[in-house]
Formats: sequence, structure tokens, C-alpha cells
Amino acid sequence: MPSGKQTRGLGRGLGAILGDSAGDIERLRKPVGYVNKEIVGTKEPQDTADILRIPVDMIDPNPFQPRLSFDKEALSELTESIRTFGLIQPITVRKKGDGRYQIISGERRFRACQSAGMDMIPAYIRDANDQGMLEMAIVENIQRENLDPIEVAMSYQRLIEECNLTQEQMAERVGKKRVSVTNHLRLLKLPAKVQHDLKVGLLSVGHAKVILGVEDPVLQEQLCDLVIKNDLSVRQLEEKIHKLNATEKKRPGEQELPDEYYKVLEHIGKYFSNNISLKRSSSGKGTMTIRFDSDEEMRKFLSALDEKDF
Repeated sequence: MPSGKQTRGLGRGLGAILGDSAGDIERLRKPVGYVNKEIVGTKEPQDTADILRIPVDMIDPNPFQPRLSFDKEALSELTESIRTFGLIQPITVRKKGDGRYQIISGERRFRACQSAGMDMIPAYIRDANDQGMLEMAIVENIQRENLDPIEVAMSYQRLIEECNLTQEQMAERVGKKRVSVTNHLRLLKLPAKVQHDLKVGLLSVGHAKVILGVEDPVLQEQLCDLVIKNDLSVRQLEEKIHKLNATEKKRPGEQELPDEYYKVLEHIGKYFSNNISLKRSSSGKGTMTIRFDSDEEMRKFLSALDEKDF
């Protein structure tokens, strides 16, 4: 069956609850700027687990970057996310002999930061030749008490990727249960908006775990807004999801969609961030609902119709 994404009924229920206050919630969000971190040049970094801000014009791409092309649409989406929320996950660089910095990981994030007009980029600076010191520094960083959940998760991810550790080995290094490590790593799968709210304290890890039980990223963001708007506890969030699911259960007469209907969802949905739903009864009658976020989305759709590129 084609993998056309469609907005589930749960999203409509959440939209009705949030109403016009969704805009008020957005105003609570400020871009993550790492304002408490040093700028390169003001001091010599002592800890490879520290995040420093580096001028964009001092960073060079990695000549051994295996990926030679980046999806333009995905890069544009990341750029807009960075403009709104800031760069949540810093890039990793190494210092070169000429005083400049070379990207180890995060070239896509670096390009998106450039497109977003950032002149400073938060980055980890590591000595690529000293694996033991790097591992020690990251473990030390994890043991600090003032790290937010996303910083902890990023540190775990660095141990896996840069120190070639398994989750089990990493759990031993940091003195945590493997399930705790796994749960933190799952936080990095959340949409940027939800990661941002975790990072700045608008959302708790408990709430995030419940939200991770919902697969659709759009619904995850709506649930996040719902928690902030109504100051829901974790238990209240679980109950709300249960009630919304019960309310929006498939009505009598609704049928599973034929395969070709998913092609419609896929082709039209790409113009509207997949905010499209389609219901069909056993008689063949049904409804299709499209939700759009801006006039620009509609213009692109109409342009595609005119050009028959649809």
C-alpha cells in the first residue's frame, strides 16, 4: 500500500480544542541561541564537550563528505525551522592548523544555517585524533546537573557516532540503565518544535514520552501545544489522547481506502505538508479535506495545476 500520509481525525479534535490560541503558544517560543556559550576567539576551548559559537566564515566543509547533494525541499524546511527555533543540535567541527574549522558532522545543518542568515553557528569542537579524551569529555558533560533533556540526548548520540559505542556500552560508561539511554535518544526523533519546547522547559520528558506514542509529527506538535495551553499533567495528556481517539473512531460505514486513493493523498498532500484527509463510505461516497498554512501553499498548488505538473 502506498505510504501517503494523511491527517488523522485526532488532529481535527486537537485543532478544535486549541482554536486561535495556537498563535499565543507560538509567541512563547524563542529561538535557541546558546547565548550562554563562548564565542570562538574569546578563549581557547578546554573541553571538547563544550558548545562554542563559531563565525560562519571560519568554517569549511569536509572534503570527504560522502553526501554530495542535499534534497532542496528538506533543506528549505530545515532552514525555516532554524529561523523559528534556532539550531537545536549543534554541528561538530575540528580545528585545522590554519586556525580555521572543518566540519566533521552536520553539513546539512551548516548549509541551512547559512541559508537562514546566521553569522554564528553553535558547534562542538573536538580533537579528531584523541578518542579517549573525547569520550571522557562527553561522559563528564553528561554527568553535569544543568543539562536539559535534549543536551543529554545529543551527548548520548555523540558517544554512539563519534566514539563508536553501542547503546549498552554507552549506558555502562555513563552509569545509566540502557532503557533510560534509549528513551533519551528517542527524544531526538521528535519534531524540532517539540525538541525546542523540551529544551527551554515548556515541556517535560514525561510529556514527551507520551507524545512519542503518536506517530504523526503534525499530531505530535499539536499535542505539545495542547499541553502548554492547558498546563496538562502527564496523566491528563494520556487521558486526553484516549478520549480524542475514542471520539474520532471510524464511524459506521467508513471503509479502508483503495490503493489508488493513497496516490491522491500523496500527490495533493505534498503541496500542503500532508495536511489532507480522505474518507470513503462503502457506497463510494466520501469527503476530502485539505488544510493549508499559507497563501503560498495554495499558489504552488494552483501553479502545478496550470502547468499540468500534478
